[in-house]
Amino acid sequence: MEDPGNITYIGSSPKGFGDDKHVLDSPETGTHSPPAAAATATATVHWSHLVSEKLSTWGVESRGIQPVDVEDRTETHFVKIFFVWFSANTTVVPFALGTLGPTAFGLSLSESCLAVFLFNMIFSIYPAYYATFGPRLGLRQLCMSRYTYGYYGAIVPSLLSIIRGFGFCILSTVLGGQVLGSLADIGGSIGILIIGGASLFISFGGIKFVNWYENYAWIPVVVVFVVVASVNGKHFVDAPVTPGTLAQISNFAVILSGQMLPWAALSSDYTVYFHPRVSSWRIFAYSYLGFCMPTIALQCLGAAAAASSPFVPHWKAGYAQHGVAGLLDAMLSPVGKFGKCLMIILSLSVTAANAPTIYSMSLAFQTFIPPLVARPRYVFSVFAVVLINVLALAGLHKSNANLSDFLGIIEYWAGTWVVAVLVEHMVIRKRKFANYDVRSWDIPSQLPLGAAALGSSILGFGLAIPTISQVWYTGPIGRKFGDAGIAVSMLLTALFYFPLRRLEKYWRGF
Repeated sequence: MEDPGNITYIGSSPKGFGDDKHVLDSPETGTHSPPAAAATATATVHWSHLVSEKLSTWGVESRGIQPVDVEDRTETHFVKIFFVWFSANTTVVPFALGTLGPTAFGLSLSESCLAVFLFNMIFSIYPAYYATFGPRLGLRQLCMSRYTYGYYGAIVPSLLSIIRGFGFCILSTVLGGQVLGSLADIGGSIGILIIGGASLFISFGGIKFVNWYENYAWIPVVVVFVVVASVNGKHFVDAPVTPGTLAQISNFAVILSGQMLPWAALSSDYTVYFHPRVSSWRIFAYSYLGFCMPTIALQCLGAAAAASSPFVPHWKAGYAQHGVAGLLDAMLSPVGKFGKCLMIILSLSVTAANAPTIYSMSLAFQTFIPPLVARPRYVFSVFAVVLINVLALAGLHKSNANLSDFLGIIEYWAGTWVVAVLVEHMVIRKRKFANYDVRSWDIPSQLPLGAAALGSSILGFGLAIPTISQVWYTGPIGRKFGDAGIAVSMLLTALFYFPLRRLEKYWRGF
């Protein structure tokens, strides 16, 4: 990581909400708005500005993707970034993913846990490393990718990140609703609405609200899983099964990468307010542990529960009837009514993952549609939560089997994006943050064209198609050796990006 002493810090004054008032008489349009329309627009802007000012007095963050000035980067408490990721991954979702090792891929408990440990240790490196970019540049993660994909090219990964965010939040909300719905006297729909309301409140408020919530959200959930492990530990067995094949293990690895890699597109969103001279190694270490510790522990617990369920009749019946929700309900049945309270906590735990995801989605909208930068960030949190709730309610009583299928798709864009940004930083810009002119963040002519990034990503994914082995497609190589698509696409993207980017620099000049 770059020595902080050699960095030139560049600040760019953010465009505050209300700057869109200048559009009323824009020299680019060559015309003036009609008096009535101008008056209405002015009144709307004035009213919106007053609302934004009032909300700011309550601590609500309206700032979008505009760079954070150096003088505003004052945070030094590393534990905040640790708890953001620790809480976001201390939910029922990693537990559910862990169950897929034995149930979907036929792996034993030891094989599942070994894969969980090894691949999460590797995949966590990427989001933890990108978290170190925030303090140095003051740029949100997808906005920072404009220095790789270009101003217009970054629209593509931004759109894919938004789609991933919607998909992840819908699935986690449905899972939370199903956990609550497994209780006889509480409906899953109520759980979805509660999860949506809590996620909206936190993401609407902004980074301070997210930090505060994530500092404490993990505590009750850890208590629940400690009870689950303590009460049921005697039932966990590593039953002998046919040794897992390379194909089974690689397919499971793809699912694990689908949870971890997409966090890289959000990482620096939560470190942009850290002081520019904080230790990059400490940012990396706190982030890395925040990703790894809960994910590995809960996925292994999920694998243990799933591998042992065939030998515990009421676990088996619960899983057969209600999936992961039924399995957890059965595992908590020994503690009686207290177990029902713990189930409620588990159902609401997904808020800790949804809130930061929705917060980052509200920023991604402004990179996806650049003119939206004139609007306050929290507007898009409201839009996202409303749509998530509608779709989650529609999918409440449908099978949760789509979880593995969905995660098996989204990691491909995340993998190619991660590699393109990494090669740009490590090779093209020589790991020097001074080589990023932050003042050009919204000037297309002063940013890369993006053809190299998009071209290498498309080539990397396209040529990796024969190595894919998923429910939605199985290539000839993937059918024989298992899914190697993510690794091959990342490798090919890296190999194509360097020469294409050099060619782009030669033609464009930068």
